[in-house]
Amino acid sequence: MPRPARSDRTAPTGRKSSRPKVDHRTRAPAHEYELEALAGLEHVAATELDTVPLARDIRGPRFWYPGDPERLTRMKSVTAVYRVRGWDVPRPRGLLGHQQLGELTAFLQEVVAVGGHTSFRIGAAGRESPVMQRIAEELQTALQLPHEPETGELLIRILPQQQGEGWDVLARITRRPLSARAWRECNMAGGLNATIAYAAHKLAGQRDNDRIFNPMSGSGTLLIERALMGPYDAMVGVDISADAVRCAQTNIRAAKREIEVAQIDALHTGLPARSFDLVMADLPWGDAIGTHGGNEALYPAFLKEMGRLTSQRGRLCVITHEIRLFERVLAEQQKWSAHELFQVASGGHHPKAYLLSKT
Repeated sequence: MPRPARSDRTAPTGRKSSRPKVDHRTRAPAHEYELEALAGLEHVAATELDTVPLARDIRGPRFWYPGDPERLTRMKSVTAVYRVRGWDVPRPRGLLGHQQLGELTAFLQEVVAVGGHTSFRIGAAGRESPVMQRIAEELQTALQLPHEPETGELLIRILPQQQGEGWDVLARITRRPLSARAWRECNMAGGLNATIAYAAHKLAGQRDNDRIFNPMSGSGTLLIERALMGPYDAMVGVDISADAVRCAQTNIRAAKREIEVAQIDALHTGLPARSFDLVMADLPWGDAIGTHGGNEALYPAFLKEMGRLTSQRGRLCVITHEIRLFERVLAEQQKWSAHELFQVASGGHHPKAYLLSKT
């Protein structure tokens, strides 16, 4: 008697064959986005974007993404994420057409639904021109949001298309820049941009067994950014200023982390030799904090003491705007070798980050 033919849906064991799992979000409509990063940190942002599931058709800072935009708001290396839409109009005036204005309003309403913005502003060349003022007036009525030219939460950028003859509208999906971390309840003059701190930690390397030291810890940016990135063996911050220690402690509580911070001179901690595997330092830049003359004495003393405190294979990451001074001090000593991690444009400064290892 012939054996019955096996169904295509039946495995040799007689069980139904399993179908490959499909992420149904890939079938959802995708939107175009653009990342904004500090100049000099674009490569760090690109690396982080590679870890975002479903991001596709990546072209520099532009990409398509069908998932929940909340995932994009958790990126740490960028200052902002914008949703993008283009219009085939020769000039911004074309956005005032009945159809185009309706499409623009619907596009921006979707962004407001994501970010909960309560006001808007336009960032564009010639934003004071009659055409831009008219666009602002129309959007104020259509969106039912106040136009606040300097402080508006929904930042709308209107730019000529890089490829094509139309115009792109970019709308920031969050009310504040992503670099303005939610944990930052206390600010200090000369405080480090959080995206720079994140990038420095990423490029210095994360190790679960690192004992980390942050001298001159200020408001705690380097400490908190590392604590939020994952496990470590120990982490300690010190600052000679009582106000800085209190500020850091405020931010650490807001971040819901437990990090030891003490009011101690970083050059006279009394800690045993080789106490740390990684030292992360944002040294005084000689403007908001410290002076150039003071840094002439501080920098060589700092390198000497950090050499004592780090383990034999320890690393020292230094961020500074005193580039000539720091490189001269490096050249005058033999205990550390260094390579540049990045140079970044931030707040009118161009600091560099260096990673040092013992020779």
